[in-house]
Amino acid sequence: MKSILLIGLGRFGKHIAIHLNQLGHQVMAVDYVEERVESSLSFVTNAQIGDSTNADFLQSLGVRNFDVCIVTIGNNFQSSLETTSLLKELGAKLVVSRAARDVQAKFLLRNGADEVVYPEKQLAKWTAIRYSADHIFDYMELDKDHAIFEIQVPDSWNGRTIGHIDIRKKFNINIMGIKKNGKLELSISPDTVLESGETMLVLGRNRDLQKCFRI
Repeated sequence: MKSILLIGLGRFGKHIAIHLNQLGHQVMAVDYVEERVESSLSFVTNAQIGDSTNADFLQSLGVRNFDVCIVTIGNNFQSSLETTSLLKELGAKLVVSRAARDVQAKFLLRNGADEVVYPEKQLAKWTAIRYSADHIFDYMELDKDHAIFEIQVPDSWNGRTIGHIDIRKKFNINIMGIKKNGKLELSISPDTVLESGETMLVLGRNRDLQKCFRI
């Protein structure tokens, strides 16, 4: 369990708070809009109304005591930038800030952010990949060169074993699991038989995945 300071309770921030609560973390939520703060009380540990660009207010929260500080302010980049900078100046251990564009990410990283998230950009990329091909069911980018895909077993692989296909040697791709009827099976071996209609979790370099599965 981690203690997390979440600044900004717009739609993105609210969803993060809900999921953090479901994962059992302690969340202190902050927003300058009273209605947002009141509506979050059922799924956060504590919440306060305040201006995160005010150094005295931020200091009163004890930012040094949180494992992670997440800045999800989306409608005012100046406030996001000032908040990010103040958090780091006040000794925050880890600051994660939201960006909508590359230029914003550069400013945030130069002014205190340890990491930057792009909710719109990341979702746009996932949507484009997911729905541009019928045989792709999910996608997770690990870095700029590697990814995990949930992809349909090709018809030509039906009835063949993982060892016989030898995808690791031919394409440098690892099959991490098989999903059957919505249930994920991670205990696989070279003798595991693949069947049409199943999906696989495959890990590899983007260029290898694209070549192997014609993505």
